[in-house]
Amino acid sequence: MKIIRILSILLILVLAASCGSKKKVVTKKDDVEMGNRGEENRETPAEVVDDVKEEMPRNSYHYRVEDYIRDYSAIAQEEMRLYKIPASITLAQGILESGAGNGELTRRANNHFGIKCHDWNGEKVYHDDDRRGECFRKYKHARYSYRDHSLFLSGRGRYAELFELDADDYKGWAKGLRKAGYATDRRYPDKLIDLIERYELYKFDGDVTKRPTPRYTAQPEKGLEIHEVQKGDTLYSISKKYNTSVEEIKKMNGLRNNNISIGQILSIK
Repeated sequence: MKIIRILSILLILVLAASCGSKKKVVTKKDDVEMGNRGEENRETPAEVVDDVKEEMPRNSYHYRVEDYIRDYSAIAQEEMRLYKIPASITLAQGILESGAGNGELTRRANNHFGIKCHDWNGEKVYHDDDRRGECFRKYKHARYSYRDHSLFLSGRGRYAELFELDADDYKGWAKGLRKAGYATDRRYPDKLIDLIERYELYKFDGDVTKRPTPRYTAQPEKGLEIHEVQKGDTLYSISKKYNTSVEEIKKMNGLRNNNISIGQILSIK
């Protein structure tokens, strides 16, 4: 009996020790709610967002876009002043179609808008696009690509309605370009508008409409002269002044006809 009693006491002590070693599990309400919320519903604290921006690599798309805007915004504004195409639209198209200046066609040919060789007598490059080895225009400088873009839109009747819009109506322009057949991508207008609003490109339109006199001062390349068209100028008179030909001036500036406007910047070889 004594042995049985001792064994019973030992068994009770072992069971008591086992129960006491278990940790009590407590489920917090906040933990359950966070676990049930989708990742997309979680809010990131502002200081975390700032840290992410600071750690973003310098060659990221965001920084490439900012560099592109810095480099080409003045040219886009000059084109707006001369051809009435919103600078915001020109910049957004350039960013989108050139990969923020990093696309192969842009790096090889200074072609920021993917303009092909139709009716083109200048230098050419061949690049795979809709088909293999398509012909694209090559420019000596990006500003000639921007000028060709302006001439392309202003010289085709299907875009005529766009020039009746308010100068700062970038949304109307974005939707109108798609409607007129500039792009087949249904989201093309949304992509342009998103770039314009994300990087506040509309501010460049406002600078032109409020202060039309500030000018982009073109810097001539080696072996080139820069001529600003004055009242009474014709391509013939300009060609005589610089001892060149009308055809050479048209070729250098991507002109399809002899029409020029006061204030237009021409590069003369």
